[in-house]
Amino acid sequence: MKKIAILGSTGSIGTQTLEVVRENPDIQVAALAAGKNIGLLEKQIREFRPRIAAVWEEADAKELRERLRDMQVKIYSGMDGLIEVAVCQEAQMLVTAIVGMIGIRPTIEGIRRGKDIALANKETLVTAGHLIMPLIQEHKVQLLPVDSEHSAIFQCLNGEKENQIDKILLTASGGPFRGKTYKELENVRVEDALRHPNWAMGKKITIDSATMVNKGLEVMEAKWLFGVSLEQIQVVIQPQSVIHSMVQFKDGAVMAQLGTPDMKLPIQYALFYPERRNLPGERLDFAKMGRITFEDPDLDTFVGLKYAFEAAKTGGSMPTVLNAANERAVQMFLEGRIRFTDIYQVIRYCMDHHRVIENPDVGEILDTESAVYEMIESRW
Repeated sequence: MKKIAILGSTGSIGTQTLEVVRENPDIQVAALAAGKNIGLLEKQIREFRPRIAAVWEEADAKELRERLRDMQVKIYSGMDGLIEVAVCQEAQMLVTAIVGMIGIRPTIEGIRRGKDIALANKETLVTAGHLIMPLIQEHKVQLLPVDSEHSAIFQCLNGEKENQIDKILLTASGGPFRGKTYKELENVRVEDALRHPNWAMGKKITIDSATMVNKGLEVMEAKWLFGVSLEQIQVVIQPQSVIHSMVQFKDGAVMAQLGTPDMKLPIQYALFYPERRNLPGERLDFAKMGRITFEDPDLDTFVGLKYAFEAAKTGGSMPTVLNAANERAVQMFLEGRIRFTDIYQVIRYCMDHHRVIENPDVGEILDTESAVYEMIESRW
C-alpha cells in the first residue's frame, strides 16, 4: 500500500489527484493540507480518512476540529501545519499542489525526510531551484513532474542516456488570445481571460496561460528539472494541446508525448512511476483530429514570456521578483483593480526596481517576495 500526503488538496490538481486515488485502491492518503476551503476539506477527510490535516488560519483549524470531533484526525494550522503534512511519517510521497511560494519550505522539509516529490508547485523550482535540486541529490529522492509539459519531457527521456538532449521543445496552446495584438488585449475582461480553449484549470494558472507568463515559469522549471541551459529551451505554440512537449536529441531525432488535455494522466504517471496504469477517459482519435499545427510565440504581444526569459537569464532573486509580481498582479486583475495588460506593467516595474541577490537562501527568497508586494501596494 502506497501512502501519499497532499499539499493543496482542495485546488484543481489536488482534487484531480484524489480522483486518481479513488480509482486505485492500493494507494492511501495519509495527510491533507488546504487553504481556506474547509467545507471541501472536511468532505475529503471523511472520505479518505487521513491521519493529519492542515489549514492556513488557526480559526479555520478550530472550526474544522469541531466539525470532525467524531474523526481520529489531528488538525494543524499555518506553516507549521503545512510542514506537519509534508513530513508525515506514513507517507512515502508528497504531492505539492499548493499555489505560491508558501510551498517552498514544506517541500524542502519533505525532501529532508526522504519523501519522493510529485511536483505541481511551480514556484518551488522557479524561485528556489538552486536549493531544491542539490537537496534532491543529497537525500536521493525522486522529483517527479506533474505539469503536463514537464511530465511529457520526463516521459520522452525515459530510457535515454543522460546528456543526450539537444533541445527541449516546450509546447503552449497560446491561450484564449492567440493571434491578438497587444492593443487588443488592453480591454480584455476577466471572464474572457478565464475561458481557456483546451484546459480546465484554477483561476490563477488560467490567467497565467492567457498572459503566457505561465509558459515562462515552465521554462525556468525545465531548466532545473532537466539540467539544460536556457538556450536549449524553445517555446512552440501548438494550439490543439495534443503534443504536450518534445525533446530533440543530439542526433536530430525528436520524441514527443501526445495525449488528451487531461491532468489526471501526468498526476497518475507521477504517483505510480515507472508503472503505467489504465486511466479511464477519452483517447486521441487522429482521424477526427485532422491536423496538428505549430507557430512561434508572439513575444511582442505576450511580453510576459519575454520577461520570464530575461529573469531566468539574470538569475539570483530575479525569478522570485517576476513570480511574486505576477502573482499579485493576477490577483489584482481578478479583483478588477487593474487591466489585463497592466499585469505586464507590474512585472516590468518590479524587475526594473530590484537589486538582484545572488544565490538567495529561503529567507532571502521570502523577503524578496514581501518586498515586491510592498512595492506594488505603494504604487498601485
